[in-house]
Amino acid sequence: MKTHFELNEVTKKLPKHLHKFVVKQPYSEYTAQNQAVWRYVMRMNVDYLSKVAHKSYTVGLEKTGISVESIPKMEGMNRILQEIGWAAVSVDGFIPPNAFMEFQAYNVLVIASDMRTINHIEYTPAPDIIHEAAGHAPIIANPEYAEYLRRFGEIGSKAISSAKDYEMYEAVRLLSILKENPNSDEKEIAEAQEKVEWLQNNMGELSEMAQIRNLHWWTVEYGLIGTLEEPKIYGAGLLSSIGESAWCMKDEVKKIPYSLEASNISFDITKPQPQLFVTPDFAHLSLVLEQYANTMGLRTGGTKGVQKLINSKSLGTIELSTGLQISGVFTNVIKDEDGKAIYVQTTGKTALANRDKELIGHGTAYHAEGFGSPIGTLKGINIPIEHMSPRDLGAYQIHEGKRIALEFVGGIKVEGEVITGTRDLRGRIQLISFKDCTVTHKDTVLFQPEWGIYDMAVGKEIKSAYSGTADLNSFVDSSKISETKTHKIKYSEVEKELYSLYSEVRNMRENVEVSEEKIKAIFATLQDIYKSDWLLPLELYELAVENNYSIQSEVFNHLEKLQENTAYKKLIQNGLDLLKINQYS
Repeated sequence: MKTHFELNEVTKKLPKHLHKFVVKQPYSEYTAQNQAVWRYVMRMNVDYLSKVAHKSYTVGLEKTGISVESIPKMEGMNRILQEIGWAAVSVDGFIPPNAFMEFQAYNVLVIASDMRTINHIEYTPAPDIIHEAAGHAPIIANPEYAEYLRRFGEIGSKAISSAKDYEMYEAVRLLSILKENPNSDEKEIAEAQEKVEWLQNNMGELSEMAQIRNLHWWTVEYGLIGTLEEPKIYGAGLLSSIGESAWCMKDEVKKIPYSLEASNISFDITKPQPQLFVTPDFAHLSLVLEQYANTMGLRTGGTKGVQKLINSKSLGTIELSTGLQISGVFTNVIKDEDGKAIYVQTTGKTALANRDKELIGHGTAYHAEGFGSPIGTLKGINIPIEHMSPRDLGAYQIHEGKRIALEFVGGIKVEGEVITGTRDLRGRIQLISFKDCTVTHKDTVLFQPEWGIYDMAVGKEIKSAYSGTADLNSFVDSSKISETKTHKIKYSEVEKELYSLYSEVRNMRENVEVSEEKIKAIFATLQDIYKSDWLLPLELYELAVENNYSIQSEVFNHLEKLQENTAYKKLIQNGLDLLKINQYS
């Protein structure tokens, strides 16, 4: 199989419909300043997080091969992650929640290929490679947490969304793209922010996907572990944010024991979190996940499950008590007086399956216009059709060549000539096909003879309802890719010259060919043209201190002057403090 990304033992298991989200990592587009930002954040993280992060973090950095010195290459990460049964692929910013979860279910980390700008060095609303590679990857080296992540993806990918969820995804994606691009128009950002805030306040009842995203946010992204008094960090959002990793430890941030209630607590991705949830251990995460899964249509089915699928206006699947799976866009459910589903209807392409494998002859080409069927038991007959033996079927005249009239509890009537029945390997009948068939409910005609063969699903109840398709091959384009693309930042000639200076400093450090004259020349250019840049002077100071050059005092004075700007003050001080620690350690 030929793909546009590297395949290994893990990624070759990905279903084809996920391939379209994978992009080539634009490694050559990372500027030398991007590399310096990575190095700064990672050095801060390793120093600070070694004290406050879960012990798996520092161990995981080594196991996953993530270097402090340079942005990781996807190929290198994959070779190392494969040893712990995982892989990584590069994607373009936020991808739809169901697709994100599905990647996780296949032990694949999706890594946003963008790199945060220096203006968002402490925190970025957009997913970037620091967040994904340096936040998520190290913790999955812990086997118990890795299994939680995989299981979360498996369950989360089946969560049913509402129509508004996708609208919110697109709105957040656009806002994050605009905020991360230094060339964005302020009016555009304000409008995008206003739309996100409006949607957050008008989502209505939380869908399964909204609730499971809440659980994901408060654990995988912003989770704390241990005791309420002395928690440790394991959430990737905190591990990748040098601002929030410090902020979250303060008393101002409320610490709450992690429980199922977290599924109802929504979040604002554009602001620091006012409260965080603390799990006593990773095993507790799995317990809460299973508690939530027990409330989902995936496990409860029923009329409520079908209604969730109708509200979602998206591809979904119901599984009947016979094991028959119906995948399509559900548009109608008829209920009896007690509110129980007695008839379900899809519109457009539909596929039937059993045990996640499409039934031969019952794909989307055959059921191109939709599918409808009664659910339940026959009126006045104690044995459900699915439990009838061949002898029982014969006794009730349900066999080939017979014209029959079936009336279901609830009032659905099916009248036509039986053509054949379809059974599973266990002998349970799952479908009965009719010709010259009419299906009615009271005065409403649901199917008429001129429409062709009528295939009636057999099942007394709906056991499961979930997002997506039963057989992954039935619907190749089952998940949409956003038309809003991340912006390629356009750099001015002045900016490009600055990045070339960053590159010179990087080469000096990497090749251990440090020249005081070159440092002086670069520093003079900074003072003359790039007076507000603070990170490159910090790197120059580091080289000057390490080599005991006389210019170190001049660079230090320049950094002190830059600290008069409150936007840089803390960042510069943290860098200076780190140099002192390394100098005396």
